Amino acid sequence: MTERSNGAPNVLIIDDEAGILDTLRILLKNEGFTPHVALGGKQGLDQIESLSPDIVLSDVRMPSVSGLEVLAAARRRDPDTPVILMTAQATLQSAMQAVNEGAFYYIQKPFRNDELVAILRRAAEHRRLRVENTSLKQEIRRRDKHVGSRPIGNSRNWLDILRLAETVAPTESTVLIQGESGTGKEVVARYIHELSLRTEGAFLSINCGALPESLLESELFGHVKGSFTGAVKDKSGLFTAAAKGTFFLDEIGETTPATQVKLLRVLQHREVIPVGATEAQPIDTRLLAATNRDLEEEIRRGIFRRDLYYRLNVIAIYLPPLRERRDDIPLLAGAFLERAGTQRGETPKHLSEPALDAMMNYAWPGNVRELENALERAVILTPGELIDLDALPDRVMQPEAIKLVDERPVRNPTLETIERANIMWLLQSEAGNKTRAAETLGIDPSTLHRKLSRFGAEA
Repeated sequence: MTERSNGAPNVLIIDDEAGILDTLRILLKNEGFTPHVALGGKQGLDQIESLSPDIVLSDVRMPSVSGLEVLAAARRRDPDTPVILMTAQATLQSAMQAVNEGAFYYIQKPFRNDELVAILRRAAEHRRLRVENTSLKQEIRRRDKHVGSRPIGNSRNWLDILRLAETVAPTESTVLIQGESGTGKEVVARYIHELSLRTEGAFLSINCGALPESLLESELFGHVKGSFTGAVKDKSGLFTAAAKGTFFLDEIGETTPATQVKLLRVLQHREVIPVGATEAQPIDTRLLAATNRDLEEEIRRGIFRRDLYYRLNVIAIYLPPLRERRDDIPLLAGAFLERAGTQRGETPKHLSEPALDAMMNYAWPGNVRELENALERAVILTPGELIDLDALPDRVMQPEAIKLVDERPVRNPTLETIERANIMWLLQSEAGNKTRAAETLGIDPSTLHRKLSRFGAEA
């Protein structure tokens, strides 16, 4: 229930007589409610949208907009909002019509103050119970989804990531998900959405690198008719379409400086200006973003805005590459084979021991996406139920050795050259495992990732 800081329910009083509004406002305030008044039905409709009251108390007979129209608007806005109608000319027929259309109570003027207050208290309790029931159902649905949709993996670093995602999901914080291509950034974003308070709303996503700047801005913010060639009618953008839900901006590092300025406005003011428009439109959308770029390096190069980065990076989640969570490969492979069998209407196939060994030893530069594609190919090429080594791509069967250290001597090395050699030597001693290397160095894995990117040695 929407409440003031003192816990008092908000009551919107609508009447076309100012004297009645003043009397009821004073009465309700003295009885522990938080009253708001609207002079006439038209003003009342506006306040229903802006205030989202817990209870609506409205006269029936008003010029322009009647109490029954107020009732319909309030129930469209929130079916759990009790609406109490008042009238000096009550008839059995009008009372039945009001109740049939969803009114909580129908009271005839003049009424006793204690009678009205008792009805309002019952309405407040009704509202509280309905809201609690709705919240309980949402929590049950979130828990059910949590069990069924948890991204696959049992490695320590992956479980740490899922715990962080579960912690931030119920908040409204912006989350920046970083990691190489194919590590599952959208999977984690969807998981956050499913566990959020916006799970009943839409989850919409767009790849910022897949569209030219002009088309991307139109898709993000919308446009008005005639704003450019081909804009034959007004169009809402994805920020607006994701109202009450979550909007996922994938590969946000691909955006241009001009688009970054507009995204910064969205995050600062929670509003968008459609292409060709002059007035801003408020939005109610949670933003998640992802990138496979080192945005701090992009900032140093003048490609990405520092202020936008800080707005996006409220909560940072770094997804490790698959080669750093090799223990999850059998689990992921089993899930992909199970799904492929279900889709083909066949008994799921399974991997031979040599095939699984080869997959465990491969570096997977394309990460989880490459693993899934390799298994899809293997399922198609294998007539029986056992996938053997020869069904895997050649690159998986005979992987190239990864050369971590450049053995050429360097005369008068810089500090960066020495740091690079030290990190590469440590990576070699840890068999390429960045998580263990970062722990030994005493730095965060994301910091190590940025250093390797700067060295041009991410693989």
